[in-house]
Amino acid sequence: MQVLVEATTSIERRLTVTVPAEQIDGAVDKKVNETAKTIRIDGFRPGKVPTKVVKKRYGASIRQDVLGDVIQSTYFEALQQESIKPAGMPNIEPKQDTGAGEFIYTAVVEVYPEIVLADASGVSIERMGSSIEDADIDTMIDMLLSQQTQWTEVLRAAADTDQINIDFEGYLDGEAFDGGAAQGHDLVLGSNSMIPGFEDGVLGMEAGQDKDITVTFPDDYNAAELAGKEAVFTIKVNTVSEATKPELNDEFFARFNPKEKGEAGFRAEISSNMSREMNQALKSKLKNSLLNAYLELNVFEVPKALVTEELGRLKQQALQQFGGGNENLDPSILPDEMFQDQAVKRVQIGLLAAEIIQQHEFKADEEKVKVLVGEMAQGYQDPQEFIDYYMNNEEQRKQLEGVVLEDQVVEHLLAAANITEVVVDYKTAVEPEGKDVTGDDEEASEEV
Repeated sequence: MQVLVEATTSIERRLTVTVPAEQIDGAVDKKVNETAKTIRIDGFRPGKVPTKVVKKRYGASIRQDVLGDVIQSTYFEALQQESIKPAGMPNIEPKQDTGAGEFIYTAVVEVYPEIVLADASGVSIERMGSSIEDADIDTMIDMLLSQQTQWTEVLRAAADTDQINIDFEGYLDGEAFDGGAAQGHDLVLGSNSMIPGFEDGVLGMEAGQDKDITVTFPDDYNAAELAGKEAVFTIKVNTVSEATKPELNDEFFARFNPKEKGEAGFRAEISSNMSREMNQALKSKLKNSLLNAYLELNVFEVPKALVTEELGRLKQQALQQFGGGNENLDPSILPDEMFQDQAVKRVQIGLLAAEIIQQHEFKADEEKVKVLVGEMAQGYQDPQEFIDYYMNNEEQRKQLEGVVLEDQVVEHLLAAANITEVVVDYKTAVEPEGKDVTGDDEEASEEV
């Protein structure tokens, strides 16, 4: 077998593979003999059909089957022979087959890019630090109380913080517009969840009351056809309900399965969970900032096959997150454009990290794996059960090892990068900053 390799781009190779005639003929003869033992042809006893008869009748189709098998086997031999690491499936282009002699085909395949790692000392980023104050704990507890709010219908005018149930329809110049109507919509007054002026317009209305209000859409409204336009909304109030928050007592604390009883124990656990969330958020932000900054110093092409694979994963994740548990949804309904940039960046980061791991021969440290799974388990009611599951499940353990290896890459880059320390408040520390560029999220279920 002869193999000619042509570099069509920095990440694409064209392999021209020539398979000797004797290899093809030998495989065809073998297949003919096997077929002669099993085929049934009128006039011949089973197993006694002459091979020349089989070859005359079925030789062309047998040769095509053989060529398919030959392409599959010799393609992988050619990759090994030429030390080519494919990044996806090849595009096979058989040349015209005359039915005799040697066989030639071409295989065009993407390969992993050759990455020359840039000096990480060119990276300059900020590392955020934060702490949890009593006021942050108070805010969290107030949010938990709000989540447990009970709504009771009242026969009075709607006031601030009340919840009203309304039917409404909006009109522009007397014509109803798309997306401007709803039936049975719950609205908490003071939530600022509607356009400016809407909540002020319904403040003071009572159940059963109808009213028209005039409001103006903001100039930066996301629907361009409505931005800056004046609209009239016809509103009917169905019910008015007032909020009753639970009391901060042992009954309330018990809803969250705290480890310690009483308000002091409850606040301590709230603080512990907030601290864990904050540290994970700060770690993720530092990692994303560092990897994004380092990526800017490294320029290389990305195989389309890897991006396509990543697009599929992102779409599947999106359906799992927002598809309401409907496993029958087809990921292809989501447009590639929604995830294209994120997919490319994830692949780039993955290739960079893999190159660093290979060059420095990093291995997942066993102790760091144990520490990681221990930290992740702290948010669970039975941490040891969580630890046993991850440490004894091969697939889950590999995921942990991947996170540890990625942490080692981050530590390696941090050692060379220029870091500026900044202090931020808790809210800034935990607020989302977009998608994780790696996709390797560490999750822990919060009991409180």
